[in-house]
Amino acid sequence: MDSTPESDVAFCLRYLRVMEERDLATARTMLDPDFRMVFPGDKRMTELDALVQNSASRYRFVKKTFDETDSGTDRHGRPVVIISGTLYGEWPDGTPFSGIRYCDRFVLKDGRLLEQHVWNDLGEALRAAGR
Repeated sequence: MDSTPESDVAFCLRYLRVMEERDLATARTMLDPDFRMVFPGDKRMTELDALVQNSASRYRFVKKTFDETDSGTDRHGRPVVIISGTLYGEWPDGTPFSGIRYCDRFVLKDGRLLEQHVWNDLGEALRAAGR
């Protein structure tokens, strides 16, 4: 049996896949009690349910390609993982979209996610699509 701990990058990739599947119960087990998220427009949230509710009016579903990853530490010595790629999915009316850039920066604490900072061009894509 392999007892090698999951890498920080693999952990963050797994979290993103779990969130794509909307398996919030599993996702919650991956979060530090002080978890916080910051999305474009300086939208700050601490609860995954708030994220899902906020996203419902923007798209029917969204998934991510994982094109690049990087890892290091922040000034406090905590692990940091950066994942970037493109978003694809469907607008609320079912029209598909793809090729929308994103970058997620995660900070981990004691093997759990403490922070998620999200940057993407979804707002620009919404405006360009007249939505």
